[in-house]
Amino acid sequence: MLKLNKWFGIAGVFLALNVGAAEPAAKSSIDPAAKTAQTKATVAPKPTTSTSPASSEPSAEPVINRTYMQPYNTLASSQPVQSGSKIEVVELFWYGCPHCYHFEPEIKEWLAKLPADVDFIRMPAIPFDRWQPLGQLFYTLEALGEINRLHGDVFDAIHKERLNLEDKKTQLDWVAKKGIDRAKFTEAWNSFSVQSKLKRAAMLSEAYKMEGVPMLVVDGKFTTMGAMDASIFTLNALIEKARHARKSPTATPPKSEVQKKAVVTPAPKPLP
Repeated sequence: MLKLNKWFGIAGVFLALNVGAAEPAAKSSIDPAAKTAQTKATVAPKPTTSTSPASSEPSAEPVINRTYMQPYNTLASSQPVQSGSKIEVVELFWYGCPHCYHFEPEIKEWLAKLPADVDFIRMPAIPFDRWQPLGQLFYTLEALGEINRLHGDVFDAIHKERLNLEDKKTQLDWVAKKGIDRAKFTEAWNSFSVQSKLKRAAMLSEAYKMEGVPMLVVDGKFTTMGAMDASIFTLNALIEKARHARKSPTATPPKSEVQKKAVVTPAPKPLP
């Protein structure tokens, strides 16, 4: 995933060079010993050539373990959710991030089996102004009802075609080729709705204590990094954790006890 502090110095040339970034170290909410074991599980040993006299064939490629709990954080202050009775999953991403681009197929596969009690929201991360143009592109396409059709195409345009979609004119030329009217796009780009969503995304990027992208936020409480070997396994585990938290019992008296309460009639006052 994309580590933020590495990109302050080289963000201006990223789209031209498509340079990757180091993965951040997320703070773990699990036991240190377990964390050490998990860290070892993420590193697949290099295949070795057998030296046994019985065989000179190279050993089989090791299988990466994707079924362990990777580190996650619990926010000190839970953030409000928009999902109501459903568990909310937010993916914070940036179109310019190669890790977000490569994580997209995994998210699509996961969405195909989305549980009925889970609501998924994509949110462009805006930790600083440099990322705002691509976030504004996302919300403009969403406002025009085109995000489902063109979300993957935006990634391809940046990472395959090497287009600089941070530039407004380049965006206009690109959306026009996709059949979107330039005037309608510009109107939506400048709309109050899009501007409001951009401000909210910037505030939540800070409130979620974002360390890099892609990042997954579960029910406004738990965060974990995407594009890692066990990201989807950890996401499902955190959803289950949030599910149990929502099922905590409410202190309400049984109906039978309410019915047993009698109306107390005050005693008549003595005559003077």
